[in-house]
Amino acid sequence: MSSLSRVIAGGLVGLGVAAGGLLAGQSLVESRLGYRVVTVKGLSEREVKANLGFWPIRFVTTGPSLEDARGKLETSEQAVKRFLTTNGFAEADLQVQNIQVEDRLAGYNAQGTPEDSRFVLTEDLLVRSSEVDKLQNSARMIGDLLKSGVVFSADAYNAGPSFIFTQVNDLKGEMLTEATKRAKEAAEKFAAESGAKVGDIQSANQGVIEITPAIEIPNDRPEKQVMKKVRVVTTITYFLKE
Repeated sequence: MSSLSRVIAGGLVGLGVAAGGLLAGQSLVESRLGYRVVTVKGLSEREVKANLGFWPIRFVTTGPSLEDARGKLETSEQAVKRFLTTNGFAEADLQVQNIQVEDRLAGYNAQGTPEDSRFVLTEDLLVRSSEVDKLQNSARMIGDLLKSGVVFSADAYNAGPSFIFTQVNDLKGEMLTEATKRAKEAAEKFAAESGAKVGDIQSANQGVIEITPAIEIPNDRPEKQVMKKVRVVTTITYFLKE
């Protein structure tokens, strides 16, 4: 091949590469313009009432013998159950969870243990009910049991009932629809301000469904409140178009 032919061939190759690069660059620019996106969040909240409550009641008895302590425990159990049934709870709502037996003379600090309180029996009784108002009101009247001679452990006396909401699935569909609508409204507002329009959804994330107290009270355990707040946040990415 002559020198002139080699020069011409090289020039043609260079022109082809340059043209290819120009087309690729133009395609990249068009791709970026055609695939602008915006990511927004949508929120939906509902205030609901707990539909299930649990009240653990722990009481203790002592005695010089196991038989004596057990007899006192049975008396206390009867008093607790009588109190609960008087307040409208059924036997099916009450369940004995555990009974612990402690012989203080068998412990590390056996010296100085009074003989009349050698044996300590602790019973855990759980009240489970969907009637949360009745459960809450009964817990406020726990002082009446003290008059019956029932002795509560320190932690159980202050524990009180806990309440939960289990019907999230009944609200989930409606709340997701509302959260998605609000997300799109936010996207449309952003698009309008930037001179674009909202296109199809690129990706969507439901996020986490949270159940929190309806009112945040400092130093108060959230499970103790009857009123709850269900919160759903969706994160959606939309395509934007000119």
